[in-house]
Amino acid sequence: MNPRLQAQPNENFAERVHANQRKLRSNLRTQCDFVLTLTNLVGREDSMVASTGQIGLIRGFLVASLIVSLGTSGRAQGTEAFRRRIDEVLRKPAEEQRLPGVVAMVAQGDAVVYQGAFGKQYAAKSVPMATDSIFRIASMTKAVTSVAVMQLVERGRVKLDEPAGTYLPYLARVDVLEDFDANGAAKLRPPKTPVTVWQLLTHTSGFGYEFFDEKLSRYVAAGGVTSIRTGDDGFLKAPLLFDPGTKWEYGISIDWLGRLVEKVSGQSLEEYFRQNIFAPLGMEDSFFNVPADKQARVVTVHQRKDDGTLAENPPQVFKPAQFLRGGGGLYSTAPDYLRFTRMLLGGGKLGNTRVLQAETVALMGRNQIGDLTLTAIKSLVPQLARNVPIPGSLDKFGFGFAINTQPVEGGRASGSMAWAGVYNTFFWIDPTGKTAAVLMMQLLPFMDDAAKALLEEFELAVYGSTAQKNRSRSAVPVRNVGTKPVFDREARP
Repeated sequence: MNPRLQAQPNENFAERVHANQRKLRSNLRTQCDFVLTLTNLVGREDSMVASTGQIGLIRGFLVASLIVSLGTSGRAQGTEAFRRRIDEVLRKPAEEQRLPGVVAMVAQGDAVVYQGAFGKQYAAKSVPMATDSIFRIASMTKAVTSVAVMQLVERGRVKLDEPAGTYLPYLARVDVLEDFDANGAAKLRPPKTPVTVWQLLTHTSGFGYEFFDEKLSRYVAAGGVTSIRTGDDGFLKAPLLFDPGTKWEYGISIDWLGRLVEKVSGQSLEEYFRQNIFAPLGMEDSFFNVPADKQARVVTVHQRKDDGTLAENPPQVFKPAQFLRGGGGLYSTAPDYLRFTRMLLGGGKLGNTRVLQAETVALMGRNQIGDLTLTAIKSLVPQLARNVPIPGSLDKFGFGFAINTQPVEGGRASGSMAWAGVYNTFFWIDPTGKTAAVLMMQLLPFMDDAAKALLEEFELAVYGSTAQKNRSRSAVPVRNVGTKPVFDREARP
């Protein structure tokens, strides 16, 4: 039996709720009997010992006690229904083997209101999934790197509108790949404007990914630059695909920002994250290199085959990372990443620990790409990713996060921040709904039909179970800041 937390605690929780409700009803009966006894006592004129004021005080106390008891019972029943609803959504695809396994967590306000784990961590050995199973979070690393950059901005060590070449000299001489000539040679030219830190944070720098862009894929195949799949940092020498600031395209921008953090701080990315983000937030299971004593908790990766079945890859053989990628190298757990999202939901603060200023988080969650719009990602490698938009109505980008300017029907409000990882890990932060959620799986391709369906059903279950009557889910305008820097330590959102 796996000693770690699994799905079963939710069932034990329900039993505890029923026991608490029985106890509350028993207390309620006792209080009612007490009321009757007092009424009988004070109703006898010949033995009245309680004054009118005392009787009023007693009655007030009893009414308050009854309200508290009933309110607690109602909340317990609501929490139980909430958990059961989400449990059912997550359990079914795992039991039907449409998905190998999943872990999910939800926070509302200052509290964690849901956690659940279903399916297998390592199917071949029947190792059950647990809430502390470790996942490759891939591009969810980008949000962490973006927070690190914004910390350096707050400290005055980095400027958003500064040419990135100020900190990383290669970026001062990077070229734009226009096309190929008749002989297949690349046609390169200098960019019309330099790449800025702002543009790296918002994926408007001109950098792309070889598996999402035909020109860059051809350039890599011709030997123009090392493939990102080699594991080293050679891919950083890729050219731009357009002039900075003229288009949005998903790519290696945040990997360059990881290098910027290292250069400015004088620390490795692992050291910087540990000292400035992970340790302060209590994220003890997040790292680029998984410690030997925790490697058994890493979830295996499954691949969806052409016939729709799942094939489990052998457990990973761990080697030290050749390059600490700010754009996609971290391992983490659902509890750890939820702490990270809760910090952002709390305006840069978790508990008594502040990681960012509130105005900084507000800027990260605003549209920072002006009139540009997120474009659909077209995969050139169907085994890696499918041509399906990420759910969440994402159409704008802030500093490190995609933003939806329209509410999701039955789900998150407009102005929510979100992103995902290629192994089908997801998160969103909904400031209006005071909700943060994390959903983690480990299978390819990204946006696998079953994974996509589960994400959508999970979001509906989260909001369907926690309807807030006083909250408007109509579109909330997301501030459009255009192309000029607005960062100001004294500014208020």
